[in-house]
Amino acid sequence: MPKPVTCPMCKNPPVEAFKPFCSKRCADLDLGKWFTGAYAIPGEPVDQAEETPPGQPDNE
Repeated sequence: MPKPVTCPMCKNPPVEAFKPFCSKRCADLDLGKWFTGAYAIPGEPVDQAEETPPGQPDNE
């Protein structure tokens, strides 16, 4: 039997307009965690050269 889907922030049932969240507040709280860096996708550190946009000189 599948586990019932709940809001990842507060565990209330989701609302169709904000799925998978139950409200705009919970959706905004989750977005705020991404903006502040509380969530991060693990990976290798990026070299400075890879961060420079194409056509821009490196500051070295």
